[in-house]
Amino acid sequence: MPLWLDLLRTPMAAPETDELRAMRRTFQVLCVLCALGVLAISPLTALVGRAAGVGVAALLIMTALHTALYVTRKNRADAAFLDAAVSGGDEA
Repeated sequence: MPLWLDLLRTPMAAPETDELRAMRRTFQVLCVLCALGVLAISPLTALVGRAAGVGVAALLIMTALHTALYVTRKNRADAAFLDAAVSGGDEA
């Protein structure tokens, strides 16, 4: 079988667990909140003062930390899945 056809048939990511799905959705919500916070920084500053900047900065930091954690766990799950697929394919 040609390599390109073999690669097309090989799944490239692990099935998503409930934990990874929750982390992905949390990541998406954090990204949307970051975008809204940055876009609305002027009105927020007018409403709550300097606390708006601190809140948006905290949201950005939390998003960065969560992203790093999610990417690490997702890559670990994908690597384990692909390792299992490769070792399972060698036996056949």
